Amino acid sequence: MDHSGIYVGLDIGTTSIKVIVAEYIKKQLNIIGYGNTRSAGLNRGVIVDIDQVVEAIKNVIKQAEQKANKEITKVTVGIPANLLQIEQCQGMISVANEDGNAKEIDANDVIQVTKAALVKSLPPERDVIDVIPDEFIVDGFDGIKDPRGMVGVRMEMKAVMYTGPKTILHNIKKCVQKAGLEVKNTVVAPLAMAHLALSDAEQDFGTILIDLGGGQTTAAVIHDHKLKYTYVDQEGGDYVTRDISIVLNTSMENAEKIKRTYGYAHTSFASPDDVFPVEVVGQQEPEQVSEEYLAEIIEARMVQILEKLNQALESVNALQLPGGIVLTGGMAAIPGIRELAEDILGVNVKIYIPEEMNLRFPAFTQVIGLVDYVTDQSEIEQIVTHTLDKDYEYEEINEDDISIDDVEDYPQPKKVKKAKRNKKKKNKSGLADKFKGLFSELLD
Repeated sequence: MDHSGIYVGLDIGTTSIKVIVAEYIKKQLNIIGYGNTRSAGLNRGVIVDIDQVVEAIKNVIKQAEQKANKEITKVTVGIPANLLQIEQCQGMISVANEDGNAKEIDANDVIQVTKAALVKSLPPERDVIDVIPDEFIVDGFDGIKDPRGMVGVRMEMKAVMYTGPKTILHNIKKCVQKAGLEVKNTVVAPLAMAHLALSDAEQDFGTILIDLGGGQTTAAVIHDHKLKYTYVDQEGGDYVTRDISIVLNTSMENAEKIKRTYGYAHTSFASPDDVFPVEVVGQQEPEQVSEEYLAEIIEARMVQILEKLNQALESVNALQLPGGIVLTGGMAAIPGIRELAEDILGVNVKIYIPEEMNLRFPAFTQVIGLVDYVTDQSEIEQIVTHTLDKDYEYEEINEDDISIDDVEDYPQPKKVKKAKRNKKKKNKSGLADKFKGLFSELLD
């Protein structure tokens, strides 16, 4: 099984919906198109109006198709961590032939043992999002990563199963299908983000990845390359915008622009002398507001969010992990957020920003992570994961038969790279200027 081909990631977020089209060939992933549009029909990461979401998906897909010069038919969709449950599962089957003798294990045996592991009954309101194998055991020999080609009489698989609310999964798939697309893969969003934003060592030794989204804030604990724990706070960047709107008595649209253009998450970054005009409801003339006052509004909400995260992470001793915290998502672009997070969480904090041309914004981490994750899956992981598809049949593919139409016509942008860490200290003003530029150009 070869990964070569065209992959499309779809991130259905509360504030914006994003799509990227990537070409994967010769073990290299190149982004050849993308789309980004304001969301409609979502609340706190959950779909509340299918028709509005469908229209937004159609819009963003059209953008991506025009940039990539490629028709999009299948997408990999990120599933939010809302009410996510992480469970161990295992299954066992006989792989002996009709005479009871050992036989060579093949992909169909892997499919059958996966089905056996998924027999575990779930509550009627939950469904399986993904299943990832930990190990296979053949005739008592454990620690096997890929049993195909081995001979045995009995095979067992131990795996991690991720389940979520059936309503969330159904609504996401329904929206994608009504937009004229096929769901090729569903990926737990924190897994995809961690795969892109964390280095191999950070995933191994243990790191907390925090996604500061518009509709909600998600913390994911990654250890031993596995997702161990998630916590979702139903407050995000939209709450900050609402606070600004209420306190300054201005529209939500104006509040969002003000947040992006003049906002700081830490009051020590802002000056009481730097002021900007605010269009106040019921007044013809704008009022002058200081950046320091705006920073106080933003900081108050972010402190509340981060303190709740702190309590949740302390309850599972996650803050003791050596990797510290990596921040990403739309609100990670606001100046001073790293320093504020370090003050409250008491550990080393870094910010991850994708390095792809035109996509160097924290808000694009998830959608890039989706295609990075699925193209980096091992063959055995793909077989296990796709067993969830009712009509899945494994088919061996000859690498020599793979071809991609018009590959030479595609633009050749930068290769997707893993996170690089700049250990040099940056002065506050320089960092602030950099992130101000991000906020002025991109949706949350």
